[in-house]
Amino acid sequence: LFLGANLLVERGDRIAILGPNGAGKSTLLHLLMGMETPTEGSINFGPHNVIPGYFEQNQAEALDLEKTVVDTIHDEVPDWTNEEVRTLLGRFLFSQDSVFKKVAALSGGEKARLALAKMLLRPANLLILDEPTNHLDIPAKEMLEQALKAYDGTAIIVSHDRYFISQVANKIVEIRDGELVLYRGDYHYYLDKIAEEAEKVKLEKIEAEKAEKAAAKRDKQKQKQKAKKGK
Repeated sequence: LFLGANLLVERGDRIAILGPNGAGKSTLLHLLMGMETPTEGSINFGPHNVIPGYFEQNQAEALDLEKTVVDTIHDEVPDWTNEEVRTLLGRFLFSQDSVFKKVAALSGGEKARLALAKMLLRPANLLILDEPTNHLDIPAKEMLEQALKAYDGTAIIVSHDRYFISQVANKIVEIRDGELVLYRGDYHYYLDKIAEEAEKVKLEKIEAEKAEKAAAKRDKQKQKQKAKKGK
């Protein structure tokens, strides 16, 4: 999938990985997490104590359906009081009696929110998120945006939600023909740059066509001159 891929991730980066379906976005995240092994090259987290946290597209499916919402969180932070747990769940749009629902009774969006809350509680300084906004409604997406903006670690995100990316990413990596192309700016910077690149390619094509026509014209003139001399 990747050829000569090279990417340096720095502390505090919020990198969005973009590319068409099948380009290898999720595979790249799996490689970072050690879930797959590269056939060539290596992935090095450097001398720092990097603790990754991973949210995959089907993360909600790993929740225990028999537990309640509040117990799911309590299991992650057993030292917290009920009030602290309910305050956290309130930020993830669980309120009043909904915190006592069984996971099995939750909607797909509620399960996704609960899975995010659970993951964000873990002591990770590198978040790797694969389509985290799937099944989230607008308030839940806004909550996640704020959580990522306040997060003091590093995040690498795959998402088809361009508005979400525009709100949280400070760098963009596009997977293009097996290469990782880095844009050192936010999503709007990326759009400006690819527009510039497209315009450059267009102008180069026009110049190449002009040169080709000019060469063809010169060849035609030479042939005419030869024909005249032959007479």
